[in-house]
Amino acid sequence: MNPHAARAATPQALIRSLWNNRSLIITLVRRDIEGRYRGSLFGILWSFLTPAAMVTVFTFVFGEIFQAKWANAQSASHFDFAAALFSGLLVYNFFAECMSRAPSVITTNPNYVKKIIFPLENLSVVVVLAALFHFVIAFAVVLLLITVSNWQMTWTVLLTPAILTPLVLFTLGLNWLVSALGVYLRDIGQIISPVLTALMFLSPIFYPLTSVSPKFLWLYKINPLTDTIEQLRGALLHHQLPNPIDFGISLAMGLLVAWAGFAFFQKIRKGFSDVI
Repeated sequence: MNPHAARAATPQALIRSLWNNRSLIITLVRRDIEGRYRGSLFGILWSFLTPAAMVTVFTFVFGEIFQAKWANAQSASHFDFAAALFSGLLVYNFFAECMSRAPSVITTNPNYVKKIIFPLENLSVVVVLAALFHFVIAFAVVLLLITVSNWQMTWTVLLTPAILTPLVLFTLGLNWLVSALGVYLRDIGQIISPVLTALMFLSPIFYPLTSVSPKFLWLYKINPLTDTIEQLRGALLHHQLPNPIDFGISLAMGLLVAWAGFAFFQKIRKGFSDVI
């Protein structure tokens, strides 16, 4: 197989690659997760301790020092605030983990690039699935917070996988795009960090969307995290079903970005071996 030959970039090619390499993907995801905690004292337990420590710090700073209260909360307790805050923060953490690793996905695996038959497109899939693993662990922290708070958990919590699907597709497509660009434009890694920091404060994480001035709502509408955060928080805390129209638009955008990112990756991957 010629490494400089064009690769198929159709949705069918993507699905076929994912299915044919499913065992490889699972192995790489397991290796990625285990490698992150190998040699540490608490091992994989850190995947639970880290979000627990994070929510403790944020709750202390915003709830105790700034005396922030969450609109529409059942009470003014810190647990209520923590559950509302972290239900948005875990969505951001998933996206940030995927995108912070995106610029170096290919460049840190030069051996895979030299192997002509290796499915490089699946490296981004591994990154997203590993981030989803950490999302699930952090999600358990959120459920624990809801249990000890005055929020009431109902069956709408089961909608979480569906609510997260559009963002997963969008993130995967963006990861393909950035990882491909990262091979040729090494500076992109320096751009991602400040962009992610700005995105954290420009997302309805530490405050509800209803507290944003109407003149700035357009900024939140173009934020890819806003809909997922609001829909997840609505399902977890307010027993709300996602708006079918908004969810349909988000899903369509996720599918479009996923395919566009994959197509872009396939188009320019033929030059990877010449650069790395």
